[in-house]
Amino acid sequence: MNARQANPWAALSALCLGFFMILLDTTIVSIAVPNMLSKLNTGLNSVVWVISVYLLTYAVPMLFTSRLGDRFGPKRVFLAGLIVFTGASLWCGLSGSVEMLIAARAVQGLGAALMTPQTLAFITHLFPPAKRGPAMGAWGGVAGLATIAGPLLGGVLVDHLGWEWIFFVNVPIGVIAIVLTVLLVPDWQPKNSHAFDFIGIFLSAAGLFCVVFGVQNGQQYDWGTVFAGITVFEFIGAGVVLLVAFVLWQKYNRREPLVPLGVFANRNFSAGTLTATTVGFTMTGMFLPLIIYIQTVLGLSPTLAGALTAPMSLLSGVIAPFVGRASDRINGKYLVMGGLSLLALGIGIIAVQARPDTSPWALIPALLVCGLGIGCIFSPMSNLTMASVQPKLAGTASGIFNTARQVGGVLGSAAIGVLLQARISASIADEATTAAAQLPEQYRQPFADGIAHAAASTGEFGSSGGPAPIPGLPADIAAQAGRLASEAVHNGLTDAARATLILPIAVLILGVLSASFLRRVTPRPAPTPTTPTTSETPVTA
Repeated sequence: MNARQANPWAALSALCLGFFMILLDTTIVSIAVPNMLSKLNTGLNSVVWVISVYLLTYAVPMLFTSRLGDRFGPKRVFLAGLIVFTGASLWCGLSGSVEMLIAARAVQGLGAALMTPQTLAFITHLFPPAKRGPAMGAWGGVAGLATIAGPLLGGVLVDHLGWEWIFFVNVPIGVIAIVLTVLLVPDWQPKNSHAFDFIGIFLSAAGLFCVVFGVQNGQQYDWGTVFAGITVFEFIGAGVVLLVAFVLWQKYNRREPLVPLGVFANRNFSAGTLTATTVGFTMTGMFLPLIIYIQTVLGLSPTLAGALTAPMSLLSGVIAPFVGRASDRINGKYLVMGGLSLLALGIGIIAVQARPDTSPWALIPALLVCGLGIGCIFSPMSNLTMASVQPKLAGTASGIFNTARQVGGVLGSAAIGVLLQARISASIADEATTAAAQLPEQYRQPFADGIAHAAASTGEFGSSGGPAPIPGLPADIAAQAGRLASEAVHNGLTDAARATLILPIAVLILGVLSASFLRRVTPRPAPTPTTPTTSETPVTA
């Protein structure tokens, strides 16, 4: 099937099903964090790696995989990614240890990296500029819905079937997506023979890995030595040096660089890419402290925790297509700025409301504000960023744009993870000291030390479920100590979650500033050749 025989909306539906599955897996793990800590007998840092390694192997190869689509055809690369992703999902569910799960998630991220650039490249190919807004709206709706729906579906699966099923569920979806892609998506062949920048791939991958490893594991190694005398800060410094070397190599590479720096001369592309980075940071980072607070402090089951976020998911999915259409008629940058501001406002309200005795359902209005903001972001941001890119650079630009969002997600996962661990450790220790004052003097120090040690030794929030009881306590004192310990842990977790949510708010403010540099692009009508001769002619719906 060539492009002129294809129904563009049918093709888009098949692509969006695969894209939905990819984005679902960026958030579905968050709802299972408390369950994984217990069932896999591990600590918070290891489970954060389950999230981060997926985002890392998703982000790093994407610039390379966009070139694969240009050379071998987007459909074929998309299908290969679907097969890898579906197989890795089965492996994830069968993993019996956190180490095996991390390895499987790394392969799953590689499958996602093969798929994502092809989606946007197909939209710019199948739909002419004047009719691209609704297509971007559908794509944005899928992005918003999948990213937020993860906790709802994940909660139901974790409660009723176990954490493994947040990965097993991808298998039937993946098989359906493979069949629909084979039947509905045209085998478009751009026939661009790109050179592969293997030096650039190595420098970018090694640099990002060192930075993320250093940031995320800093708390675990007490910001000191990791191994063989190499410190956390030396890891981070090496990563920064490698990334600088990557940029310099892209500038002086005389063949075909992985990132043609000239594309950033396009003001919309530069501003949109930075904005996408802030969105990726926030969308990944906001859920970890929120889910731990909702499940551990407020006591909601995974299903109810997912149900709490369901209205946000529904609102973002409903709003996005309308925003996509509106972005064709009004300046989309104001939609993006408004969406980012609403998302920051919603997170801020949650941070203010969060208390150990807060009713979970009192958080719904703030979550709805977040959902409204998310629904306003994706479609116009993608449309404005990609609309003025030259068609011959569409595949490369799509790879850079999606990579930026995923790099933001990697940094968000690592930064939020390490900040949350540090705050949990410090806050629970402070709360324990305060609570100990209510005990007889001889029990105060052992009580405070026991809680602080439990928080630190389990990755600041782990599978132990709290400190072990102090042996030899009289029954009445033991009951009082147990109640005080529970209060200290809940108060500490609440304070840590509130403090951690400030970071994504600050990043969103940066996103608003970068979005303010976006300019409206007036779509140019697609040329109408008298005799279409190639399969690259866009097809209207």
